[in-house]
Amino acid sequence: MKVLLFLANGAEMIELSAFIDVFGWDRHYNNGNINIVTCGFSKEIKSTFNIPIRVDLLIEEVKTDDYNALAIPGGFADYGFYEEAYNEKFLNLIREFKNQDKPIASICVGALPIGKSGILKGKRGTTYHLMGGRRQKQLEEFRVKVENEPVIVEDNIITSWCPSTAVEVAFKLLEMLRSRNDSDKIREIMGF
Repeated sequence: MKVLLFLANGAEMIELSAFIDVFGWDRHYNNGNINIVTCGFSKEIKSTFNIPIRVDLLIEEVKTDDYNALAIPGGFADYGFYEEAYNEKFLNLIREFKNQDKPIASICVGALPIGKSGILKGKRGTTYHLMGGRRQKQLEEFRVKVENEPVIVEDNIITSWCPSTAVEVAFKLLEMLRSRNDSDKIREIMGF
């Protein structure tokens, strides 16, 4: 099994690393068979605070049939997150995962491109809720029923409200792809 981890410029380190760590612990301690494959618009992205990260694939090389889920960490506008997260190629990729009924997991403002893609229209979701709630207002503009909860799962789509939810989202995705028992085992041995 494989999870596609989309990394836009400006992706937040704590959010992208949550998926890598949780699924890595599952492979190492739980005989898990789920690998994380990163993709982006260029072979090297600059994460939030300008930390360079090499990705495995360019977005045009991705075939959704090869993946079991899509993971989307959020990021900062000041580092170029929305230029790539709102790119029509990425929005189409989100729609392809939805059309194949595969889980889509987002952290923080990673929910905004999901909203912009249209697949959350009329459904419950959440995103970054602090600093006056401006990001939640943006999500509402995409006709999402925004709820002020840390993590929401609606129609195979996980949204969450800030970096503090990163590990919880990764555990929830692991649960969806394997089992609650497997996710709980990793949660316990990671000390959560």
